[in-house]
Amino acid sequence: MSQATAVIAPAKNAFPSPYEQPAPAGAEGWRDLYAYNLVFQENRREAEEAKFWFCDSQHWPTVTKPFETIGFEFAVGCLGQYNSRQLLIPTANGIEYRIHNGYVFMSPVAVDPADIEARVPQFMERAGHYFQNWESLLANWHTKLKATIDELESIEFTALPDAIALEDVLAGKGTGPATELLADYDRLIALAYRAWQYHFEFLNLGYVAYLDLFMFCKQVFPRIPDQAIATMVQGVDMELFRPDDELKNLAKIAVRDGLVPHFADTSDAAVLLAAIAADPAGGAWTQAWQGAQDPWFNFTTGNGFYAHDEYWRDVPETPLAFIKGYIERLQNGADIDRHVDELVAERDRITGEYAELLDGDALDTFRGKLGLARTVYPYVENHNFHIEHWTMGVFWRKARQLSAVLHAQGFWPRANDMFYLRRDEVREALFDYVNAWMVGAPAIGPDYWPDEVERRRGIVDALSTARPQPALNTPPAVITEPFTLMLWGITDDQIQNWLGKGDVPEGTLKGMAASPGIAEGPARVISSADQLSDVRDGEILVAPVTAPSWGPIFGKIRATVTDIGGMMSHAAIVCREYGMPAVTGTGTASTEIRTGQMLRVDGNSGTVTVLD
Repeated sequence: MSQATAVIAPAKNAFPSPYEQPAPAGAEGWRDLYAYNLVFQENRREAEEAKFWFCDSQHWPTVTKPFETIGFEFAVGCLGQYNSRQLLIPTANGIEYRIHNGYVFMSPVAVDPADIEARVPQFMERAGHYFQNWESLLANWHTKLKATIDELESIEFTALPDAIALEDVLAGKGTGPATELLADYDRLIALAYRAWQYHFEFLNLGYVAYLDLFMFCKQVFPRIPDQAIATMVQGVDMELFRPDDELKNLAKIAVRDGLVPHFADTSDAAVLLAAIAADPAGGAWTQAWQGAQDPWFNFTTGNGFYAHDEYWRDVPETPLAFIKGYIERLQNGADIDRHVDELVAERDRITGEYAELLDGDALDTFRGKLGLARTVYPYVENHNFHIEHWTMGVFWRKARQLSAVLHAQGFWPRANDMFYLRRDEVREALFDYVNAWMVGAPAIGPDYWPDEVERRRGIVDALSTARPQPALNTPPAVITEPFTLMLWGITDDQIQNWLGKGDVPEGTLKGMAASPGIAEGPARVISSADQLSDVRDGEILVAPVTAPSWGPIFGKIRATVTDIGGMMSHAAIVCREYGMPAVTGTGTASTEIRTGQMLRVDGNSGTVTVLD
């Protein structure tokens, strides 16, 4: 059936089929932008419609351009490898993924029940080794990841010279820069793939340890709230908060040393930084600023999966604006610190109350599982800084460098247009450039790619005008896959709410009770980091998903509401660490709520009520 076919209303207990959804006007032919294995194929309709697919707007909230599919192809592929091939998690394999109308949809792959028992001892041996040697293996992880980042940093893409350097000729090198250019592109992709392998080496184990604690608590404390279990591991030292802590420190130094007037205008970082450096009192601030750059300002206001994500290191105006915001709050007498001691006190109080209900072996088991969960839990968020922010920041910087080189050769109209090509097409375009240089003739690409890039740009823009369905096809009777429940928050109740069949009063949205507390205030609906400057004190943030780097606005807002996310999503973890209510996984909050509407967010029950 073609994309122009009218939508057929799905059954009341099902979401639309991808085969019955037309593309937005102007986006016809969008499938041509992506590899064949990433789209729903007509001859596989029966098989694809038999699966339940959910939209992963938590990680890919906007349309994915062709080159950017590297993000979910590498990430989700490596996640599956660690589940099904390395750790042999008894109840979880990988996740299939497809692009539909530009958005990423996923479908967990079930483990054959007949295979579960045989996987248990293999999993125990493999996971047990990591749990028993966590600190030393994690130290090795940091070493090999830093080596990968350093190798990425060493790649430089420049235009090919008019002639091979004389010293290379006389030395008998035997190869030219064209060979190295192709090899460096291949190396760029391979290093990104390697980094994503490292990403999941510990992450799934972190989830497994927490899930093991979670299941044990549900068994011995049948009525324990999910939030109480999450509270038992809060208040740990997380590197993911370090960039925000650096901003707060810089704001405090600016106030202390009388540098506040310099922050009247943060729109030109070079001018502001030069003025502070020239100020007799600016030495300590400048030293702190320079010290924060590497690695902590390898941080994006996006999530690291998109080529357009801006990083603090590359766009210093962004952290300077955040520092200005912190300065203003300090001058108004606000407390900008995250009080970990209070989180720890609450953690210990709840843990102690439940521990008192146990004795003997049960108490020992509880303490053992809790100790392991607390040991591994920090990685659940810390990996995000090291991979999505730091590693991918370097990756996108190098990719943009290559795009600019080919742009200068006439391959596409704008400097960053390479991302409208798939990575295999980039390799073809690069070889075209290299081959033309070798033979001394014009490349073909400048006569082919500019028009094609413009066509694709129009399609991506058209796809961006429509929000995706939260899910596709008929959901299973019961959601049991643990990562789907814990990370994405896709529960049986949530699916019923998305289908409009949940027991929810009019004017109320139901989601996951992700962080406790109740707050009221006006809504601020944003869809991207570009709108963070619009957030005002006392508002309630409503978004498809939040990014860890949005930390500087958490001191302003009263609560957070997202469309997707479970108890272990970034929004849930960050809100618990900042001690504010959160409701995640509402499905449609960002499209149903308007900025300015008064809301009541109940993070204890997982409800969001529109008060006007």
